[in-house]
Amino acid sequence: MFKPYFFILITFFYCFYSQAQQPKKPTSSEIYQAIEKLNFLGSVLYVAAHPDDENTRLISHMANEVKARTAYLSLTRGDGGQNLIGPELKELLGVIRTQELLAARHIDGGIQLFTRADDFGYSKHPDETLAIWNEQEVLSDVVWAIRNFQPDIIINRFDHRSPGTTHGHHTSSAMLSMKAFDDAADHSKFPNQLKSVAVWQPKREFFNTSWWFYGSKEKFDAADKTNQYAVEVGDFYPALGLSNPEIAALSRSAHKSQGFGNTGTRGSDFEYLELIKGDAPTDRNNIFEGIDTSWNRVNGGQPIGDILKTVQANYNFKNPSASIPKLIEAYKMVQKLENSHWKTIKSEDLKNVIAACAGLFLEAAAASHLATPNSTVSLNLEAINRSSQNMVLTSITLSDGTRIQKNTDLKFNESHQFKSQLNIPSTASYSTPYWLETKGTLGMYKVDDQSLIGLPETPKEMTATFNVSIEGETLAYEKTIIYKTNDPVKGEVYKPFEIVPIVSSHIAEPVIIFADSQQKDIQVIVKANQNALEGYVQLDRPQGWRVFPEKQNIAIINKGEEQILTFTVIPPKNQSEGVLTPKVYIGKDVFSKKLVEIDYEHIPFQMVLLPNESKVVRLDIKKKGENIGYIVGAGDAVPESLRQIGYNVAIIKPEDINAETLNRFDAIVVGIRAYNTVDALKFKQKQLFDFVEQGGNLIVQYNTNGDLIVDQLAPYPLELSRDRVTDENSEVRLLNTTNELLNYPNKITQKDFEGWVQERGLYFPNKWSKEFTPLLSMHDKNEPPKEGSLLVAKFGKGHYIYTGLSFFREFPEGVAGAYRLFANMLSVGKETIKRDVQLKD
Repeated sequence: MFKPYFFILITFFYCFYSQAQQPKKPTSSEIYQAIEKLNFLGSVLYVAAHPDDENTRLISHMANEVKARTAYLSLTRGDGGQNLIGPELKELLGVIRTQELLAARHIDGGIQLFTRADDFGYSKHPDETLAIWNEQEVLSDVVWAIRNFQPDIIINRFDHRSPGTTHGHHTSSAMLSMKAFDDAADHSKFPNQLKSVAVWQPKREFFNTSWWFYGSKEKFDAADKTNQYAVEVGDFYPALGLSNPEIAALSRSAHKSQGFGNTGTRGSDFEYLELIKGDAPTDRNNIFEGIDTSWNRVNGGQPIGDILKTVQANYNFKNPSASIPKLIEAYKMVQKLENSHWKTIKSEDLKNVIAACAGLFLEAAAASHLATPNSTVSLNLEAINRSSQNMVLTSITLSDGTRIQKNTDLKFNESHQFKSQLNIPSTASYSTPYWLETKGTLGMYKVDDQSLIGLPETPKEMTATFNVSIEGETLAYEKTIIYKTNDPVKGEVYKPFEIVPIVSSHIAEPVIIFADSQQKDIQVIVKANQNALEGYVQLDRPQGWRVFPEKQNIAIINKGEEQILTFTVIPPKNQSEGVLTPKVYIGKDVFSKKLVEIDYEHIPFQMVLLPNESKVVRLDIKKKGENIGYIVGAGDAVPESLRQIGYNVAIIKPEDINAETLNRFDAIVVGIRAYNTVDALKFKQKQLFDFVEQGGNLIVQYNTNGDLIVDQLAPYPLELSRDRVTDENSEVRLLNTTNELLNYPNKITQKDFEGWVQERGLYFPNKWSKEFTPLLSMHDKNEPPKEGSLLVAKFGKGHYIYTGLSFFREFPEGVAGAYRLFANMLSVGKETIKRDVQLKD
């Protein structure tokens, strides 16, 4: 059955973070905290919509002070957000943010869960959100999480009673949580789940309110708090040397792709919980009041609790192994419990505490980072007992069925290392996020295996189970096979052990723009994941496009080597778009996937297997000017996109912004959120404005209206707002249709706004001086028109343009109209120069 495995897995995540980091080696104080948690049988489920929505202060308090099993259910993986640390967007950003959430839970002691909902971008109302998400499917996932996790208490981050006042995803998370509170206990709701789990009724549900929901601290202080419970979260943990808010800040700071670095605080502080369902606790200082969280809650549990209380009372910080005999005694009794839920959870907890008390180190390391199905990899196995407790390593069982009989006495501090071989079956699944294996919809990931739904990562198939006999009881410790190496700078480095196809390929550019009918040479990079690879490659293309040669042979001698093939692609004469797909033929097999590597210091190395497609677009586009300077903001692919249509784009460092540098360019483009994130720009506005005044074009892309580093964003008064248009298909009305920017060198029409993705734009200005000319009007359903998405102003001899349009999202998707419009922005003023030259002639 799935249920026990689910709990083994999530417990494992807490004890051995993310399968790829160095194994947890708890201190004596941390072991004591784990023993304290053995005596608490209660659970809290915190529910919100995105990575970063969770209240880490409350999660840390529940996990570390209350000692409750505490999970965060994030309905999405944050795929629709932005990335401050690199170019990854959409599903790859979701992979990064998933790992950041796991890192956060590793710090604050929580467990991480998800649904299949895809973060499709900002939504203004839950009606839109739930239509795109598929309300019933996401609700079923929330019910599945409740039935699996069995929380006594649910806490919602957002208010279910305020649709339309905040992000639609936020309100939807609370609305679904409220409904799931009842549905999880109803046998008629999602009955197919009951093959694996039982119905479950949480005791009570809260809304984690704060002054933010009231509009100000003054209003919150004056509000009626009769139905609210104040929870002290300013705890200090001497064993850790940290306050609860300091732990919460470290957890919050794990969200590095969003720039959420946080500074911890110290001293008394409170979180407020408003009861919205269930019975009210009479003890206002204990939200678990009335819920039996002792071992008495399970039949036959009292003697176990008595033993564990003795263990806790007599714990020897200098010799944790002294607790092992009693812990083994408790473990044996837990095996006799009828309650499978707490039996599974506490069995794993006890095993991990026993191993920690013994300083028991068990590891299975592969000799290679990668392997392919139907291959063999060498393993290094290690076992060491760093305590005086007698124990025997009876055997090691590998996931391929190999059983290595050892009967080795693990004497104090004696390292035992073994060599073995692991056979990777031909049926082995490739290592990739399970939610990306099958194409989903705009709002939902497609996951057919019910047992996977909710898990943060794909469970690793390749394992080694160390069977260790202690005090007459055999404990099975399953370890995921990892890869580790020694880096000259970093020292010991762990990586996940991955199963990959024998070959992968990709085109260097995910989008290839043809600005005219000229052919382009396209490189296909083929990488061998086994030795002696031979075959050939063909390039599938859209109708009307031509490719030469038809196919090319490959011959790669060594595993890990690449071969680069060049194909000539000839576009049609007229505007067209489609996809190029490299297909690698090896014998009778065809491979059409690419391997994407994500490598950042703050998360484990990630490998993602995706369809190998590059979009090709034949544009009907004209441009003026050649040399563009780009000031990088929070990370986007705009420079690469502009190069695709023939511009020479140079990245300008903030310290190099001066008249001499700027005058080399026809236009300067400022990256997204640069005025929020690049502090050095606060000293460079005069030079940029001088550039415009002397005849240059300055294009500033969107910034948020908070935390601007400059007082004057433009040479004339301009105020940003939170206005945005989230419907990518919303009607766009052209204003000032005779304006040069809408006519030269490309005639902009309604057709140029077809095929946009995720949104029209965000953080539009809502106030500007008379010098600015608004060019576009657009709005979401039931909202007034917004005219601040594209503003242009003449300043001196040049032009200043501010745009909140989401070019950073449209360019990577090859949206033709976005390229044509941006080319016009870069070309503003060039028609006037051309006429002036003609008049002089």
